[in-house]
Order: sequence, then C-alpha cells, then structure tokens
Amino acid sequence: MGDSLMKKSDPLTRRFAPRLGPPPPPPQQQQQRRRWRVELGKALPALSLFASVRLTGVIMATLWSLHLGKHPRTVLGLEWDGRWYRHIADHGYGLIEHAKTGGFIWNDRAFFPLFPGLIRAVNTVLPIGSVNVALLIAWTAALVAAWGVYGVGELLHSRRVGIILVALWALLPHAIILTMAYTEPLMTAFAAWALYAVLTRRWLTAGTLAVLAGLCRPNGLAVAAAVFAGAVVYLWQLRRAGEPTAARAWAAAAVAPLGWFGYIGWVGFKTHSLLGYFHVQSRWGSRFDFGVGTADTFKHLIVGHDTLVVYATAAIVLGYLLLFVFCVLNRMPLPLLAYCAVLIVMAVGGTHFFSSKPRFLLPAFPLLIPLALHLARSRLRTIVVLLTALAGVSLFYGTYLLTVSHRAL
Repeated sequence: MGDSLMKKSDPLTRRFAPRLGPPPPPPQQQQQRRRWRVELGKALPALSLFASVRLTGVIMATLWSLHLGKHPRTVLGLEWDGRWYRHIADHGYGLIEHAKTGGFIWNDRAFFPLFPGLIRAVNTVLPIGSVNVALLIAWTAALVAAWGVYGVGELLHSRRVGIILVALWALLPHAIILTMAYTEPLMTAFAAWALYAVLTRRWLTAGTLAVLAGLCRPNGLAVAAAVFAGAVVYLWQLRRAGEPTAARAWAAAAVAPLGWFGYIGWVGFKTHSLLGYFHVQSRWGSRFDFGVGTADTFKHLIVGHDTLVVYATAAIVLGYLLLFVFCVLNRMPLPLLAYCAVLIVMAVGGTHFFSSKPRFLLPAFPLLIPLALHLARSRLRTIVVLLTALAGVSLFYGTYLLTVSHRAL
C-alpha cells in the first residue's frame, strides 16, 4: 500500500506521465505503413509526371477559356455531364428535361450515384461549393488512378514500364477528362486498384472495389467482369492442383457486380419496370445495338465528311481495337483482357454520342501496356522525343475539345 502511494506521488512519474501518449501500433500495422510509404516513393516519379502533364492541360484550358470569355471553373466543372452531377449532388434525383430537337427526354437517373453522393458528402464537411468539391474529388481520384496504373505496370513488368504506362495514359487525346468533374477518374481509380488486387490475390479488396466501380458508371461492370474472371482462373488452378478451394475468391466473384446491379435495380423499382434504367438510357438516344450505329458512322465518314472530332474519334476507336488484338497476342492476364473487352463492347456496341466513345474507353489503360513495353526497350532520348510530341498533340487537342468543339464529351 505504501509503495503504491509512493509511486503515485513520485514527482518523476507525475512529470513524465503526460508524455507517454497512446501505445504504438502493432508491428504488423507498422510494417504495412512502411510498405505503403516505400511503394508511394517508388511511384512518385510517375505521379509527378502525371500531375505535371495534367496541370499543364488545365493551365492551357484555363488560358483559352479566359480568352473566349468563359469562366475556367464553369468549363471544367459544369460542361456536359458535369452540370447533371452537380444538380444531383445539390437536389437529388428527379430532374427531367425535354430536348429541343430529336425528341429526346433527358432523365438524371441515367447517371450513377456514387460521384454525386461523394460530392454531397464532402461538401457537407468541407462547404466550398459543389463544383469545387467535384473538381477536388476528380483530381484526387485521377492521382489515385495514376498510382494504380503504375502499380499494375510495375507488377506485371517493371518500374520503367509502370512510369511509361502512366505517361501514355496521361497523354491520351481525351485525357483532359481526367481534370473535369466527370466520373472517369473515380471509376479508373477503383478499377486500377481492383485489377492490382486481383493480380495479387487480395480477393475481398478486389470485390469491394468492383462494387464501388459499379456504382460510378454503367461501364463499371467491366471491373466486376475482371474480378470474376480472375477468381474463376484462380479457383480452376486450385482445383487442378488438388488444393482446397478459396472462400474469399468465391465471395469476391459473388459481390463484385452488386454495385452495378444495385443501382439498375433501384431505377427499375422507381420506374416500376425491370428494364427501367435501359428505358431511361434509350430516351437519351443511347442504347445497345451491337455496333450497328458505330458501323454506320464509319460508313458515313468514308462516303461523306464530318468534323475533326468525329474523324479523330474514329481513329481512336480503331486504335483501341488494334491494341486489344496486340494484348491478346501478347497473352495479357485474363482479368485485364476481360476488363478491356467489356469496356470495348459497351463503347463500340452502343449507339449515339459517337464523339464520347474515347471517353468511355479512357479507363482501358491495360491496352497501353504493349506500347509501354515497346518504349521501355528504347533509349531514353527516343522516349523523351516521342512523349514530348505526344504531349503537344494531346494538350492542344484536349484544349480544343473542351473550349472550341461543340461535340459532346
């Protein structure tokens, strides 16, 4: 009893007790944090390159917007789909507009809920305005996506390939979308890390990210296809090896499409029709016609004439198809092929909004891996020259798309 009183009244104990603080984290958490810091350090050159390229694109678009008398924030945050996401974030679903031409009925239920939901949530905590929050989320997601793109490239090949892969993705003709209030950055962030999780067999992480990707966009279903394909291959390998099955792989395959089906089901419930979401899309003029509309556009371009954006779109779509063939010939892992195949089928097989197809294909970064591999074998001078030339074309074309062209993005 006396010893206890002496310890409590010890001046040294009283002096240093406030400095003790919380106990240190377990060794496993310390190792995990250290590993993430190391991985981030390895990816830092790729992320710096990505940020520099996209910041240059924002500066160019800002300067030209001001020259045209437009507010840069309006151009980046409220053009095309951006205003719909803002309205959903501020007021919820329920906006319906009748197009002045074409007889289309624009219903905001065509837009998936995760992005506007995040805008509303963040704006509640950080009240800087829904447009500013939308841009903040998009830019942050783009950086996270670039890190995931680098991670996939490095995991499959090397650090050099990962850095070049990020550079190529940042310099795609429609990469200006990555700095707009659109859902592509967020969906690609979930997709890239889901693919990384599949390749490293972190099944529960992959399934969770697939659910989130499915709540971002209609083509977020491609991530679920990748997780399902990866789980099936893994389970088949276990069966051939006579090893016990993996419950987590089964779980990932089961939950991966729930985000996508969940929103489709909610729209069906609200519209009292099982196919309600697809009816909403068709009234926008967007439906799946197995590529008939795309083929008609290519025929039109051959026998007639159109704007620069339409010809550029046709060239980009053909380029993606050719890259997919290269990926098949190079025996890319099946989950990545499944992911890209679904993105291509949904983009090429859909009708209307032909000029938006490069945006729909923007998340298909694995298709750039053959180009990254080829460049990685080249000399540094060759890489710098090619990427500089590509940057010039991409940045000027992106500025043109955003500030001059009147085609839908």
